[in-house]
Amino acid sequence: MTELPPCPQCKSTYTYEMADLLVCPECGHEWNPKEIDAPETTFEVKDSNGNILQNGDTVVTIKNLPVRGSSQSIKAGTKVKNIKLVDSDHNIDCKIDGFGAMALKSEFVKKA
Repeated sequence: MTELPPCPQCKSTYTYEMADLLVCPECGHEWNPKEIDAPETTFEVKDSNGNILQNGDTVVTIKNLPVRGSSQSIKAGTKVKNIKLVDSDHNIDCKIDGFGAMALKSEFVKKA
């Protein structure tokens, strides 16, 4: 028995064949496995100026950012070194001196 690829939409492993198509029983997606090339794995994060960010970059905050659960805020112009990009709403993970581990949105930083 051959191993069928997971659903490209919901990543379910319960796919089955129906004629020339593959079908996902969980989300109902149907696709032709011959038409799908390699899945898009390019993950791109841009700063407030449109520059593409990469893991390990240094960025600077462009406005005061309130920190939930703290009376302090991250001041505009704070330099953040060695960022890590993640695929979520807050797409930058980093450590900020005096605050610790943080998650930032890329639209509030610019590349240094």
